[in-house]
Amino acid sequence: MTILKNTTFTFRALVPAAALLFMFLLVLSCSEEPKSADQEEWVAMFTGANYDDWTPKFAGYELGVNHNNRFVYQDSLLSVRYAKTDTFKGNFGHLFYKQKFSHYKLRATYRFVGEQMTNGPAWAFRNNGLMLHCQEPATLGLDQDFPISLELQLLGGDGTHERTTANLCTPGTNVVLNDSLFTTHCVNSTSKTYHGDQWVTAEALVLGDSLVQHIMDGEVVLEFKSPTIGGGNISGYNESAYEEGKPLEEGYISIQAESHPIDFKSIEVLNLCGCMDEKAKNYKSYYVKADNTTCIYE
Repeated sequence: MTILKNTTFTFRALVPAAALLFMFLLVLSCSEEPKSADQEEWVAMFTGANYDDWTPKFAGYELGVNHNNRFVYQDSLLSVRYAKTDTFKGNFGHLFYKQKFSHYKLRATYRFVGEQMTNGPAWAFRNNGLMLHCQEPATLGLDQDFPISLELQLLGGDGTHERTTANLCTPGTNVVLNDSLFTTHCVNSTSKTYHGDQWVTAEALVLGDSLVQHIMDGEVVLEFKSPTIGGGNISGYNESAYEEGKPLEEGYISIQAESHPIDFKSIEVLNLCGCMDEKAKNYKSYYVKADNTTCIYE
């Protein structure tokens, strides 16, 4: 009987405590303000746990093969690494994010580390890139070296010489630069040089095929417009994917494996395409392109 009485007493004592806790949580949830239509919702493109949202493609290997485990997730970083016995044989690699975008902002924090792999080309020293408006990964040729894309080229300094970053390279593409058609493969930005293994943040503003800006330290260091397919500077591609003159209005985002180790601390994207109906719950004032099929009203 004593056990029963004590058990009953304990249960009755817990009821008001549970009710108070429920009321507290209810008040707390009701007091939370809804997200502002002006509040930017950046999406982390990797978490440091795995690369399930990314797909590798190396020249000479099928889509999905992470050749020699060169793309690595460890210590909350997305990295490119090469074994000591690894020798460069022209098998450039790219790692593609799962989703394509048309209008967006991109922000990546990176650092170059270590030594370039054996036989890596001299120009690839401390060299990587954020490949924008990439072609569909499944359309790459088996031996294709670079995707049709717009490369926001990332370069690190050698400790002595000036070497800008956030440059532009155009594998399989042409752009309009300073109101003239630009068909040369690469052009330098106006950025400063970042020597050593320091963390550096590069940004891009991409507005379909109307405007692309490369940004460092809050300053636009290069901008261009009207990207189209053409110009060469790639090999091994499928003819069906190379539609010369076609505007590049959207595409995938990838990073490179060009023979020098690199770490990415973060890669984030802010979609600028979405619901532009102010009556919808997910309306955002900063969207610049409407996709009202995504609107949520309940």
